[in-house]
Amino acid sequence: MPFFKKQKIRTRFAPSPTGFLHIGGLRTALYEYIFAKQNKGDFVLRIEDTDQTREVEGAVENLLKALKWAGLTADEGILLGNDGKPSERGNFGPYTQSKRLKIYQKYAQELINQDKVYYCFCTPARLEELKNNQQTAGQPTHYDRECLKLNSDEVKAKLDMGERYVIRFKVPEGQEVKFVDTVKGEIKFSTNDIDDQIILKSDGFPTYHLASVVDDYLMKINYVIRGEEWLSSTPKHILLYQAFNWSVPQFAHLPLLLNPDKSKLSKRQGDVAVEDYRDQGYLPEALINFVALLGWNPGTEQEIFSLEELIKVFDLKKVHKSGAVFNREKFDWFNSVYIKKLDLDEFKKIARPYLEKNIAHVQPDLNLDKLFAIEQQRISKLSEIGEELKFIFIDKLEYDHKKLIWKKSDTVSTLKNLELLIIELEKYSKGDWTAEILEKNIIKFIADAGLQNGDVLWPMRFALTGEEKSPTPFEVAEILGQEKSLARLGEAIEKLK
Repeated sequence: MPFFKKQKIRTRFAPSPTGFLHIGGLRTALYEYIFAKQNKGDFVLRIEDTDQTREVEGAVENLLKALKWAGLTADEGILLGNDGKPSERGNFGPYTQSKRLKIYQKYAQELINQDKVYYCFCTPARLEELKNNQQTAGQPTHYDRECLKLNSDEVKAKLDMGERYVIRFKVPEGQEVKFVDTVKGEIKFSTNDIDDQIILKSDGFPTYHLASVVDDYLMKINYVIRGEEWLSSTPKHILLYQAFNWSVPQFAHLPLLLNPDKSKLSKRQGDVAVEDYRDQGYLPEALINFVALLGWNPGTEQEIFSLEELIKVFDLKKVHKSGAVFNREKFDWFNSVYIKKLDLDEFKKIARPYLEKNIAHVQPDLNLDKLFAIEQQRISKLSEIGEELKFIFIDKLEYDHKKLIWKKSDTVSTLKNLELLIIELEKYSKGDWTAEILEKNIIKFIADAGLQNGDVLWPMRFALTGEEKSPTPFEVAEILGQEKSLARLGEAIEKLK
């Protein structure tokens, strides 16, 4: 639902290029996208790569492809070019943080000039010892402001000697940072509990705190939607906004996604990457629909939503405060609904590669149209296609001939019924070899012969499939075709003899 009427809404998705697009990241991007669209605003994509040690080659391209596949294209920032490579569009670039170092250093210097930050020359060894001592004493692990005691001459001397340093923010003491989060409500922090965080590292790169605040301000981002793991960082960011005398954006922190055991959703317990679900044959529309409802619901019985419908009904204020469980079975159900909604030709087009991957050899004389029609109504993801119908693609079935016999029947009766069935099926023309005609005529043939359905249809099914569970024997016969069906029935007779 629209939020601002005067100020143009600008949201941003700002992932780090550390590998794959996490399903939680997709939900964040989705909510930002929806919120921007329903307010006629802009959805900006920025790459936060200040931690160069964690960057994975090709991660930006993969991330952009995953977002494009999901239907979430940024209005501005880093986009996927026609050549498949990242490109930029917009008036507030660069949109990659590693290309903005001089900007961050400029604003860090501004804070130095205002005495709102200070140089810290402490070695990693001293900081580790300080942390260990505080933990042993049961104290919070805060920097002890040792370097804040240095006077200007001492700082200058250390700088002149080329000592390594970081720049820390001087958190004001005895204040309260208060803000109203769209999801969490009113939040309060005491500055006495906030550490003097590093804003500029010794390599000249900013930390997330400085970079995100500077970028959000310069890129005119006025609505920051992100995961609740950043909630504890928000007071630090608000203090930075205040130090620069900038307007503070509206914050909305989304609840965590959880495994069924209520632990944080992680790769250790299953797939968490958008790419994984794409490759398994989940449809983007199903994923978007499912993810939108993780932590939010419309307050009605409706569950199936297109992206356009979500833009109309989504309300950020109604996002739940507690974590949302990622229910894989529910996701499978959503995907099966969307698969069934596809036009058959479209389904065949996207399902064919999965069938060819699952089946080593697909014979050209099989009626694949019928197979696709059956599978479209059965599977929950494209990677399942053909999995339970492998008997279709086997040249010669192997099974225990005793399983051809239906319940209270016997070998002699089963043999006779299969022989009669072959005589009946040999009469059919190619045009009559459809599941519908086969079912109608064979049921009539069984009745006219004074036989029981099970005594004929069970051995027919088992002879054609070698399985106790399968589509109807008529559907299988249509897929196999007349020649293969008669051959399998003949092989069953030989097994019984």
